[in-house]
Amino acid sequence: MSVSAFKKRGRDIELRRIAYWDAAKNKIFGFISNNFLISPDKIAAIYKHRWQIEIMFKRLKQNFPLTYFLGNNQNAIEIQIWCGLIIQLLMLVVQRRTRRRWAYPHMVSMERIHLMTYIDLFKFLKNPGHTWEYLTTKPPDKQLILF
Repeated sequence: MSVSAFKKRGRDIELRRIAYWDAAKNKIFGFISNNFLISPDKIAAIYKHRWQIEIMFKRLKQNFPLTYFLGNNQNAIEIQIWCGLIIQLLMLVVQRRTRRRWAYPHMVSMERIHLMTYIDLFKFLKNPGHTWEYLTTKPPDKQLILF
């Protein structure tokens, strides 16, 4: 840990640099903070959680682009962002439930293509090269019996 000061608008600002060794990745990470009360491990954990939020928003912007908003008030914009976050969460659940490892953007685009088709999503994601009859056939216990 090192402490340094620099001037901003005529005032001295003290910062500390924290080096954190991640044994799992076998790498050193450096962080800058102006908080001298929190331990270096805690600051590294905070930055790790912040980075997960950045990854989530990056994935949201790449896979569900909000090129325009459907409304112009705050409520309409928040609803559209919440819908994107819910879709992202559902896609992560589907991705973790499948046995075959798909890249997230590829899986989302395949699901977007087959959104209005009558296929079993998990059968398709398990083996997309299967016959159409296999992908569209559902077991009798999963069908809704109306009459």
